[in-house]
Amino acid sequence: MTTAATRPARGPIPLLRRILLYALLIALAAAILVPFVWMIGASLKRNNEVFTIPIRWIPKDFQWHNFADIWAKIPLGTYLGNTVLLSLAITFLQVLTGSFAAYGFAKVRFRGRDTLFFAYVATIAVPWQAYMIPQYILMQKAELTDTFWSLILLQAFGAFGVFLMRQYYLTIPDELCEAARVDGLNEYGIWARVILPLSKPALASLALLTFVNTWNDYMGPFIYLTSNDLWTIQLGLRSFVGQFDADYAMIMTGSVLSVLPIMVIFLLGQRYFIQGIATSGMKG
Repeated sequence: MTTAATRPARGPIPLLRRILLYALLIALAAAILVPFVWMIGASLKRNNEVFTIPIRWIPKDFQWHNFADIWAKIPLGTYLGNTVLLSLAITFLQVLTGSFAAYGFAKVRFRGRDTLFFAYVATIAVPWQAYMIPQYILMQKAELTDTFWSLILLQAFGAFGVFLMRQYYLTIPDELCEAARVDGLNEYGIWARVILPLSKPALASLALLTFVNTWNDYMGPFIYLTSNDLWTIQLGLRSFVGQFDADYAMIMTGSVLSVLPIMVIFLLGQRYFIQGIATSGMKG
């Protein structure tokens, strides 16, 4: 039975607040979508029409052939294949290492566990520029520059992934692990058979965030990959920027094509992503 204390408030003021809240959310969503709408419109224009003033949101003549011409102007298929390879490899390794390390920090008791965890997570605050040169020297000494291995090995581990997974693991009752130990499972078995099946939302969240970050990475491939046949899509689009001019229509066309896989992946994993983000901070 609904009481007066639990009955939702009614009246003009709460209704007005809800209307204002929805209006604010719609305005924020529109502001976020404006650059994407402009990018799509620019991809269907001639190069000299991209930055016309005033802005023409809908092209006068749709240049649909831009999406066919870009494949002939640059080896876009090679760039996309390289990007997919790097993104999948780094995502798999980060999910594997992050979930495994997070299990140790969340469910295994040992001396100095929390101190070690906080020290590891504190590395997130260190700017990448501070250790960029030592990393490059390390890869150069190992003769791994201009190979995919340099990027894969450097990005196979991530403190953010460990933090995200640990926060989710803390929401799983310890009694499940204790029962599994009584049944004879070792720590590897508990992680694989008990923890991972219960962590699909967090795993999906970490996988999506890592995949998007790797897909959009520019500085990493720019530093370590010099051969054209190893370039990613982000480096490939740079081919349209010359010393004195740039083909902005082709850049926008390539950007639209590069965004499509991310949109598809996000739409497919949206439910798990939101659930994982919402539950990863329930217990600190």
